[in-house]
Amino acid sequence: MSAVELFPGYVAPLGVGTIPHEDVAKFSGLELLQKAIDGTYPAPNISAQMNFGLTEVSHGRAVFHGLPGERHLNPLGMVHGGWAATVLDSALGCAVHTTLEPGEAYTTVEFKVNLTRPITLTTGEVICEGKVIHKGRTLAVSEASLRDGSGKLLAFGTETCSIFPIGNLAPR
Repeated sequence: MSAVELFPGYVAPLGVGTIPHEDVAKFSGLELLQKAIDGTYPAPNISAQMNFGLTEVSHGRAVFHGLPGERHLNPLGMVHGGWAATVLDSALGCAVHTTLEPGEAYTTVEFKVNLTRPITLTTGEVICEGKVIHKGRTLAVSEASLRDGSGKLLAFGTETCSIFPIGNLAPR
C-alpha cells in the first residue's frame, strides 16, 4: 500500500482500504477509528474519491475535514450537494461508530440533509462535526454540521443507524 493525499496537508500513510473484520470483533468503535486516524489502518476509499478525511474522534463524536475540488462540481459550477451529504453521512455514522462495543457494527438506515449555503471552490476547507444524540441497543441517532473555515453553517443533517453483531456483515 502506498500513501494517498486525501486533501492538501492530510495524507493516509497506508493508502485506502478497509478495516479487517477480525479487528472489529476485538476493538471498540472508538479504538478502531483512533487507529484509523493514527495510520494503523488505511483510509476508506470514499475519502480519497471525495477529498475528505477523519481527523478527530472521541466517544460519541467524529470530526472530518475536507476540500472539494473541480471533480465535485455540478453543472452550474457549485459543489454538488451529494458531496456535502457524503461528508455529513461519514461524520454522522462515525460518531455512532465511536460508541460501539467490540463485535458491534452499524449501517445507516435513514439520513436527512439540509443545505443552507452554496459550497464553491472558493469556500476552501470545510469542517464537519458529528455527535450522537441517542444510542440504544439496536438504533442510534446522530446530528452533524458542515461549516466553512470561518464557522458559517453550510449544511446540517441527522441520521439513524442500525446496530448489529459483526457476524451479520457480509464476508469479504
